[in-house]
Amino acid sequence: MDDVKIGEILLPGDEDTRERREKQVKAKFWPTLKRAVRYVPFSRDLVAAYYCAIDPRTPARVRGVLLAALAYFVLPLDFIPDFFVLAGFTDDVAVLAAAFRMIQGHIADRHYDAADQALADDPELQADSSK
Repeated sequence: MDDVKIGEILLPGDEDTRERREKQVKAKFWPTLKRAVRYVPFSRDLVAAYYCAIDPRTPARVRGVLLAALAYFVLPLDFIPDFFVLAGFTDDVAVLAAAFRMIQGHIADRHYDAADQALADDPELQADSSK
């Protein structure tokens, strides 16, 4: 997956696009994370990014980038479909890593605190959250 394609995926979009993506992400994030946690090497950062993306105090551009990346993560049909075990989440990891680089510094301690709490509260995610 080249940088141009990732750049296109991570466009923050307008307000309607962000709202649509936020609904998709809120509906599908946790089930997708539970399927992918063994394959995503930074699940704590991913959960913190989720909380940053839904935080109204996060700047709109940052929310847009994160929602675009998280929407790509939760949608089952993307560049490499997620039903291909191991390889299916590699493109998602690349998109998420690029998004994290773009918004570096905007994921706050409060988002990591919320992530730690969510990961601690869910036994299915606890064992793999330290990656």
